[in-house]
Amino acid sequence: MEMMCEATGRSGAPLARGFSVDAARLPLEGEGDPAFGTVRWRTLVSADRTPSEALTLGLAEFAPFGTLSPHRHALAEFYLGLEGTGIVTIDQEPHPIGPGIAVFIPGEAEHGVVAGPEGLRFAYGFATARFAEVEYRFSPAG
Repeated sequence: MEMMCEATGRSGAPLARGFSVDAARLPLEGEGDPAFGTVRWRTLVSADRTPSEALTLGLAEFAPFGTLSPHRHALAEFYLGLEGTGIVTIDQEPHPIGPGIAVFIPGEAEHGVVAGPEGLRFAYGFATARFAEVEYRFSPAG
């Protein structure tokens, strides 16, 4: 994806400014990485791609019964259900997700997702500038 801003700071990183992103014009990511499961995502806000700071935002998309493998990371995360249904398991406790349902995942909590029969789409976010700063540690298959 092209940078949306020409202005840069001393480090060469883009300066933060207001902008908008059309998710439909962004590519699906995650193809070919079975560690994640079958989820695919679109990165909407990340300082390495957009003139932003301190926040990462994306959309996760699941086919019917799709999965995000159990994992953990240091940063807390949120999900906001947009379409479909599913179950988010956080430290072995199931939480439903669907349109209008928000899920908070504490830092270091093990979590994974299984979509329902109609698939699932949710927004996710982290309080960090770049998606690449989120270090995913996948749980051993049990």
